[in-house]
Order: sequence, then C-alpha cells, then structure tokens
Amino acid sequence: MYLSVFISEMSQPQKIAFLIVILCSLNISAQYHFSGKVTKEYQDGNIYLSLVEDYRKISGVHPEQILNKTKADSTGIFTFQGDNLNTENRIYRIHIDNCTEEEQQTLHFTGHCLNSKEIVFVANNTTKLELPFGFENEMFCKVVSPNEKANTFLKIDSIKNDMRFAFGTYRSEANRKVNSKKWFNSLQSFGEQLNEPLAELYSYTFLSDRTSDLHSYYVEDLKSSNYYENLLNRLETTYPNSSYTKQYRAELAADKMLISPNENKRLPWWVYLVSGVALISILGNVYFSKQLKQSRHISEKKQPLSSQEQKVLDLILQDKSNKEIANELFVSVSTVKSHINNLYKKLDVKNRNAVKSLYQ
Repeated sequence: MYLSVFISEMSQPQKIAFLIVILCSLNISAQYHFSGKVTKEYQDGNIYLSLVEDYRKISGVHPEQILNKTKADSTGIFTFQGDNLNTENRIYRIHIDNCTEEEQQTLHFTGHCLNSKEIVFVANNTTKLELPFGFENEMFCKVVSPNEKANTFLKIDSIKNDMRFAFGTYRSEANRKVNSKKWFNSLQSFGEQLNEPLAELYSYTFLSDRTSDLHSYYVEDLKSSNYYENLLNRLETTYPNSSYTKQYRAELAADKMLISPNENKRLPWWVYLVSGVALISILGNVYFSKQLKQSRHISEKKQPLSSQEQKVLDLILQDKSNKEIANELFVSVSTVKSHINNLYKKLDVKNRNAVKSLYQ
C-alpha cells in the first residue's frame, strides 16, 4: 500500500528511473556463482567450466563442452560467474589440469586426462554453489548450495563407492550375483527418490554401461520393468526439449529393439538402418570405454607415488638401468633399488616388464 502511494506521487521520469533500478537488481540476482578452492598441486593449472549435454560424456575432458576457463588466485580460490547459463537445471562439470597445450592435444584425445581432477553437478543460471575442501583437505568432493539438486550426483557417487567397497568383500560368484542385483536395485531406486531426472540419468548411465558388471541386469530388467518408460515420462515432463531427453529416448528405443524377440517377419528398411547405426555406436562405446577404463586404472596406480618414485618410473619406462637412473637423479644405486621396490609394491607388480605393460 505504502509502495503504491509512493510510486503514484512520482513524476514520470522518476517512475522510469525507479523501474530501471528494479530491473537491474533483478538481473543482477539472476546470475550463477560457482566458487571453490584447489590444492597447491593444481594452483597453477587451468580450471574449466563445461556444459555436459551428452550424458555418456559426463566424466572426462571434452573441449567441445567447455564454456569458460579461469585460474585460481594466490590462495587457491577460483570463481565462475555470469548470467549465460540455461534457466533450467543442466549437468555441469568443473575440472582442472596442469597440461600444456601440446599435452592437451595428445592426452585429451580420448576424453580422459591422467593429470585432471573434476566434479560434476546440477545447476542453472541462478545457482550459487561452493566447492570447499572435504575430508583430509580433498578438493572437488563436496558441494554446498541452496539448490538442493546441485549435489545429487555426489550422493549417487557415495552409493557407488559403497557398492565397490562391498564388492571387495564378496568371495563367491553366487554371493556376487545376489549382491549385484541388490546394488542394481538400490542405485535405481535411490536415483528416483532424489526427484531429479538428471540424477536418474547419472545412475542409468552407470547401470546401462556395456562394460559394467551390472549391464546384464539392465538388459534383463529392461525386458520386464516399466521403470525406463516412467523415467522417459519424467524427462519429457521436466526437460521436454533438452538434449538429455532426446538422447535417452533414442537409446531406449534402440536397446528395446535389440532385446525384442525375433518374430520372423521382414522389418522395414529403416529398422535395419537404425540397428546398424546403433551397433556402430555400441562398438564405439565399448572401445572407448575400454580405453577410458585402462586410463583410469593407470591413473589410480600413479596417484600414490611420491615425486621421486614418479621420476624413477619415468626412467624405467625409458629403459634406463639402475646405474643410469642413479646418475640421472644424483643418488646411490641402493637408493634407486629402494625406490624401485616401493614402486613395485604400489603398482602391484614384480618386475620391470610388468611395469612397462601397465603403460603401453
């Protein structure tokens, strides 16, 4: 009431100026703000903000997805902000690496960089979020945001980590099969409970991965469960025009076609065409998934190495002898042997040939 009286007493120029102030304040508030902190190891690296439109490329380094690039300040703090994101929730990734431009051309070719750290989250043009250090000062493992959907991917990752830990305790094949089915259902239902179709897609991508131990359960489940059609309905309702919905709709149709029983009827020509395209896509996914899994395996093996052990490893891969390594590092041969023994333990190998086979 007081505001309407106040406005009515204004002159026309004052009303226009007041309106401009209101509009500007609204525009300023409609901005995203992503901030975080990186460890000293990555403090000089480039930090990238990417929009993930293909949910099969949620993880990794894909130059075509990058929206912006920045660097951390002297304290390790970085910020991305602006008003150019989609008003609806989308999948975004922030990653950092210390690669040079020359290294990027080779290491990023398969979409994976061994020298990269990343975090994936849900956000929109008004999302404010922070990425503080987590347990033991680890970066990119915690999301703080008023947007309750922002950290749904991390919640699913926690379930996946519990699953991987539990798999390590399963000794018999029968026990693994029983618990695999249990974890399959747990991941699927947990994703649905988050009330965010994009989070369900994150679980679906993992469960339907043809290189995953759970893929056989996905194929069987697809034959009888209506979950997948319901997920499509939720996507079409929440994100009717998004690339995620179109991609999922096409994948679901292709997978259902592949598991359909043969009715001994001649199918239209376009069915064979679509099947051929789907088969090529499957083979491509399998090949690159194997490459990605191998790269991740090597990355996991390299992480525990000390800087000196890493130097020894690099020289071993160059076929240097113990004496040559000692001369290169200005240490004794006995010190080199000690580093090599520690290296073997961390990589779980017994000789140099085994070390080299990991990095071929």
